Amino acid sequence: MSGPDPARAATIVDVARAAGVSRQTVTRAVHDMAGISPATRARVLAAARDLNYHPSRFGRGLVKPAARTLGLLVGDLTNPYYAELASTVLRLAAGRGWNVVMAEPGSAADLAGGADAVVAFTGVAFDPPSPAAPNLPVVEIDPPRTHPGHGRVEFEREGATREAVRHLLGRGVRRPVVLDLLGSTSRGRAFVEAFRAQGVDPFVADRGAGWDDVRPHAPDAVVAFNDLDGFRLLRDLARAGVAVPGQVRVVGVDGLGVGEFVTPRLSTLAIDLAEVARSALDLVVELRGDRSTDRGTDPVRVVAHRFVARDST
Repeated sequence: MSGPDPARAATIVDVARAAGVSRQTVTRAVHDMAGISPATRARVLAAARDLNYHPSRFGRGLVKPAARTLGLLVGDLTNPYYAELASTVLRLAAGRGWNVVMAEPGSAADLAGGADAVVAFTGVAFDPPSPAAPNLPVVEIDPPRTHPGHGRVEFEREGATREAVRHLLGRGVRRPVVLDLLGSTSRGRAFVEAFRAQGVDPFVADRGAGWDDVRPHAPDAVVAFNDLDGFRLLRDLARAGVAVPGQVRVVGVDGLGVGEFVTPRLSTLAIDLAEVARSALDLVVELRGDRSTDRGTDPVRVVAHRFVARDST
């Protein structure tokens, strides 16, 4: 087998091939990490010297960081909801002297060797690469289901939901429509229960329903699944010549900052993203300080939404 092309710099693959080991073993050897025998380390370093191999500064920073490295999994950065939270985590983590490596949920395994802890805000259940990192501290934000051993930042929406319903009923709403993920225990259920507790039975439609879909029910209010759907409804109502809030009132969920800049401004269930990020980072510290498996209960922080009444209601 021929050696590397002398016209190009040697790579980690070249060293691994010459030493007869994996790339991970090369990484451990050149960065003086535990997990390999002295003989293997010596063989790898000899191959690296022979090939004049120099690990990249970027790779060295990920493998052996000077500061704590936090892996941040974010569901969809094209959705401002995730982007706003990610931006807040980055800012607060930097204030604590932490490095942050971001990845999509499908790349979770890539974080196992390069992160000291993981914060996951994906909207889906997160199963970490436990065989690769059995003691990796993981904190999930608003997870759809609990995972033993993980820290959790849970969102409490019920109080703000009841306040939003009282606000709508106080303005004469009697035929609300709630858009939700049908067939799941989602955020819309809290709105339905709050309306029913006040003697009003809302019509429930799929979150993707548009104004043309719900118009036959003659709604005087629509609760969108999230703010993005609320913005879409405001657009559709404007195109249909329906006055908001005169004929139909609209409420979103998430509290996106851009809701202040649409017309009319969207009423919403908002949450303090700085408090969410701080809670997640505090849980990371707590988990790193307690690796025991018999802790009894997983660490949890609860952050409550608040109802913000704007022009759309």
